[in-house]
Amino acid sequence: MAIDCLVLGAGQEVGKSCVVVSINGKRIMFDCGMHMGYLDHRRYPDFSLILGSGGSGFDQALDCIIITHFHLDHVGALPYFTQVCGYGGPIYMTYPTKALAPLMLEDFRKVMVERRGEEEQFTSDHIAECMKKVIAVDLKQTVQVDKDLQIRAYYAGHVIGAAMFYAKVGDTAIVYTGDYNMTPDRHLGAAQIDRLHLDLLITESTYATTTRDSKYGREREFLKAVHKCIAGGGKVLIPTFALGRAQELCILLDDYWERMNLKVPIYFSAGLTIQANMYYKMLISWTSQKIKETYSTRNAFDFKNVTNFDRSMIDAPGPCVLFATPGMISGGFSLEVFKHWAPSDKNLVTLPGYCVAGTIGHKLMSGKPTKIDLDKDTQIDVRCQIHQLSFSPHTDAKGIMDLVKFLSPKHVLLVHGEKPKMATLKGRIQSELGIPCYDPANNDTVSIPSTHYVKALASDTFIRSCSHPNFKFLENSLEDGNGGSRFKFGNSELQLQVTDERVAEGILVMEKSKKAKVVHQEELLLMLGEKEHKVQFAYCCPVRIGSLEETKSTDITPTNNRLCVTGRCLWLRVLFARLSSEFSGGNIQDFGEYLQVESFQVSICSKDNCPNRITETQKNNSEDVVYFCCTWSIVDEKIAQKIISILENFDYSTVQGTGGFT
Repeated sequence: MAIDCLVLGAGQEVGKSCVVVSINGKRIMFDCGMHMGYLDHRRYPDFSLILGSGGSGFDQALDCIIITHFHLDHVGALPYFTQVCGYGGPIYMTYPTKALAPLMLEDFRKVMVERRGEEEQFTSDHIAECMKKVIAVDLKQTVQVDKDLQIRAYYAGHVIGAAMFYAKVGDTAIVYTGDYNMTPDRHLGAAQIDRLHLDLLITESTYATTTRDSKYGREREFLKAVHKCIAGGGKVLIPTFALGRAQELCILLDDYWERMNLKVPIYFSAGLTIQANMYYKMLISWTSQKIKETYSTRNAFDFKNVTNFDRSMIDAPGPCVLFATPGMISGGFSLEVFKHWAPSDKNLVTLPGYCVAGTIGHKLMSGKPTKIDLDKDTQIDVRCQIHQLSFSPHTDAKGIMDLVKFLSPKHVLLVHGEKPKMATLKGRIQSELGIPCYDPANNDTVSIPSTHYVKALASDTFIRSCSHPNFKFLENSLEDGNGGSRFKFGNSELQLQVTDERVAEGILVMEKSKKAKVVHQEELLLMLGEKEHKVQFAYCCPVRIGSLEETKSTDITPTNNRLCVTGRCLWLRVLFARLSSEFSGGNIQDFGEYLQVESFQVSICSKDNCPNRITETQKNNSEDVVYFCCTWSIVDEKIAQKIISILENFDYSTVQGTGGFT
């Protein structure tokens, strides 16, 4: 079985997160976002790839959709997919995400359609109808989507309501992180997840190569830059999304204004942020521990120094601080304000988070430009100060590595990151943690092997074979062992070791419409009506022993109580003695007419034209050669080679000099 991951968005880029995962016959879409840097067909994922060549509809192609949080690059395409493309199946997200996602979607729709005049992708009614399909979930609540698929949400930090999602089908389990933060901030806690047994972890990698310094150091840098600007009479534009960083930075600035007794106004740009703050007050249980502890005496989202901003105040004189959406200056009010404030070197634009390629925010972060072409008719002079501050709610490289190390999945798949940085992180995960890692591009499919357990019955014969001992007797020198029975053979003292390798060797039989069954290997042939076929090797080996008259007078005592009525027993006794002194690779057993080591059998050959004898050896003088017929199976090839080598290099004079064996 395999886990198939079709990456429709956020493959080697940041934007329009959307991954369709197939787990043991179940298909889940994780996130359904839009790309904020494009206005053409690249804005949405290519949903046609879900259906393939013979698809009958999205409801049949998908078992459910899971949305990790309310940011547009994770939820922005959802109304289009449900109301325009026609998906009508279940959609899962947390309660805060269900409450805040429609606010974000409606705000985006207004900016794109009513202010920029773009073609409407979805209507307000579409948003409302889409949200009716949503099933809200609590943290750590196990939801049974159907009899085979279960999901569970875990706290992700990042923004209020953000969740990592665990999904399990049968014995196969994965986690899709969405965006997360492994360190707490002023208004949210750090991501929390159980130690799970995972076949696959799909993780964001926005800051794949960045390790951030102290949070307090970053806060001081931000406050210093803002204070310096307003002290010089300048205006500070903080482009930020209405939910998340706006609340974090408002808490920070509000506290700083109180301590420094500053009277410079701090503004919100739109009613959306005020509306969002109302939800934050209602969703205190999803915030950081510090905010929850102080809630009874003071709500952290009741900002004393923050007020609404009116569009008519853009060119008003005097310093101020303004939070304006959207965060990447991709349009909306933040772009309108930027056009007015960018030409003055007294003003400051501080970018607290990540900006995707194609946005003005990304151009400002890539190096200070003097001019920016907004379109073919509009050019913006940029003389203002630009500060990039690392206040992103995403985890950094250390946080990603810590999460991968903690969960220790069998495989890792990276999404939501820049291609070269993802490649570096992929190398670290594979070299430092020894975990296979993948970084597919958009529209690529990755197949990953998954765990699959089979419950099986066991035959009576197989069970009996497991319960019976499987003794083996090994002769080893004294220094090779610490126990066993010692006995003397010739001039060497040997130790008998008894081992019981009780290995359950069986065959798993899986037939259609029948339960899987484990049978003994001998039963399988009877079930199939076949006879056992064995591959045996044979070789008639010549051994030169000198004068036959000399050997007949040699005093060799038999090793057992059988009487040797033929000359053949004499040579087997000689060989047994030699093998016992030189060969320690197995248990040598004497059966009178032949010797045996595992499957290897050797006996004296009395045939003049043995088919296993090499022709050239037959020309030798028969008076000084004894032929030993050897047979063995392929599993004992090494044992056979070793014993035949002993036979071919046999020196009978050394046997004569022993003076007998005891």
